[in-house]
Amino acid sequence: MDRSHRVTEILSWYGADSPGTLANLARMLEHGKLGGTGKMLILPVDQGFEHGPARSFGPNPPAYDPLYHFELALAAGCNAYAAPLGFLEAGARDYAGRIPLILKLNDHDLLADEDDPEQAITGSVADALRLGACAVGFTIYPGSAHRNAMYGQIRAIAEEAKSVGLAVVIWSYARGSALSKAGETAIDVIGYAAQIAAQLGAHIIKVKLPTAHIEQPAAKKVYEATGIPIGTAAERVRHVVQCAFNGRRIVIFSGGAHAEEGPFLDEIRAIQAGGGFGSIVGRNAFQRSKADALSLLGTITDIYAGV
Repeated sequence: MDRSHRVTEILSWYGADSPGTLANLARMLEHGKLGGTGKMLILPVDQGFEHGPARSFGPNPPAYDPLYHFELALAAGCNAYAAPLGFLEAGARDYAGRIPLILKLNDHDLLADEDDPEQAITGSVADALRLGACAVGFTIYPGSAHRNAMYGQIRAIAEEAKSVGLAVVIWSYARGSALSKAGETAIDVIGYAAQIAAQLGAHIIKVKLPTAHIEQPAAKKVYEATGIPIGTAAERVRHVVQCAFNGRRIVIFSGGAHAEEGPFLDEIRAIQAGGGFGSIVGRNAFQRSKADALSLLGTITDIYAGV
């Protein structure tokens, strides 16, 4: 199957969408070094809001500059660049048309210690159109006491975005008082989070890489009784993709906190082996020097390209 056939196959999964939305989804799938393969490597830089500027950019001071990230995404050949309103506004004119943009429409800060986090709406569909973005991004927290409000918000935003031809990316991050810390990355919870995002209309779903832990007693009975394979990282990735409409939705995995290159690349290989659609790598890229980041992102690209 050649590259164009793979993208055509993926687009066929989104039969309810308009030509405009499919064109924007195709823009991301066809862009960059992985263009046409059905795999994706996205640079997300929402951490300045989510974690604070010093924690995010202090390890690599050039990253304080929003334009640094446009350049990094371009040099690495990423499929897209995702960021909140301010960062995109800072560079959207200078880099117009050079890389697909994803406007992150909600954000959460760490200035308060919350058992049940929720996100603030920090951008709009109109902002995404004004900036030339091809998609909007939105975070939900399955497990939070505020999850139902977030589900309602993204349902309305997704309807508006699709009506004007934008694609929808959902960060489905399980956290909140309903879950233990281990439960935030439990295989049953991550699979559930992927399913929820798919049911809410996401074209692209972002989740964390799951562990073998099973959080819910009722789910554990089913996993054990049916023998769902979850022993290896690749098997867990395969199961999460299965949970997203049996692989008929694009599921990409978070790069997480800065990690040593060897173990991090082992995770990338597991995602590839398990049939994941790629990665969205932030801190593991921009907290390294630009040269080191490009080397790492290049290796990730090679893994997903099957080199």
